[in-house]
Amino acid sequence: MVCAYAEAVSIEVAVRSEAVLGGAPTWDHGSGTLIWVDVLSSEVHRYAPSRDEDASLAVPQHVGAAKPRTRGGLVVNLRDGIALLDRDGTKTWLVYWARDGFRGGDACVDPAGRLWACTARYDDEPGGWLARVEPTGDAKVVVDGAGAGVGWSPDGGSLYHVDRASRRIDVLDYDRDSGDATNRRTVAEVERGLPDGLCVDASGAVWVALWGGAAVRRYTPDGRLDTEIELPVGQPTACAFGGPDFTDLYVTTARVGLSGDALSELAGSVLVVPGAGEGQPSTAFAG
Repeated sequence: MVCAYAEAVSIEVAVRSEAVLGGAPTWDHGSGTLIWVDVLSSEVHRYAPSRDEDASLAVPQHVGAAKPRTRGGLVVNLRDGIALLDRDGTKTWLVYWARDGFRGGDACVDPAGRLWACTARYDDEPGGWLARVEPTGDAKVVVDGAGAGVGWSPDGGSLYHVDRASRRIDVLDYDRDSGDATNRRTVAEVERGLPDGLCVDASGAVWVALWGGAAVRRYTPDGRLDTEIELPVGQPTACAFGGPDFTDLYVTTARVGLSGDALSELAGSVLVVPGAGEGQPSTAFAG
């Protein structure tokens, strides 16, 4: 399905890259930059559109996501757990939960400043989890089997996440004060490709990247598909709104496992769809 909306959009290259497994784009509105990662190259990137510059930082392990902190620096979802990176490069473990065969996946910060971190299996089989990580380092597994995107509704009352193995986008009722997430149910089932990273726009609609589906889709809060943007890459991994007005949709991509005709020239690059919609600001981790 290609919606009429998709025919009118412009798809541009923000960062021309050969990332093995790009992911976890986050707009840092304090610095006007896009933070993203190359998971399997153990790199955290920061792209400044105003200067058209992309700087990278090597980290000691495979990294699933990197998010800004209120105290400066980054919180990173590494292979063996959650770590804090200070501005001087110092790394401090906040949570250490190393398990053979698992790596850090996507992550998102909730409206109260907690980190919600996914894990994923290296073999892409089911078995990951979604954990709530407090700024103190206290952590609790909330959802089993969730190894991909996480996001919140504008009012903070709904938590969305991807169940990649079942090709579902699920939602839970969320209590900001306690951090409890309950009443898990399915919003949408994806029949083409695998749903991967997601973001939620200012109207409460969910945008999701389709790994193997060469597209990004927008689902309304009641689960209705109303927009599909086809992309010139087969493995988009995640999406996030950014730019001065949060209207530009950034999409990370991957080239892992591709070869020959399946390996697009832009596989591994970061794409941007200017004026795709209206996003909402991200929250910095309070730790």
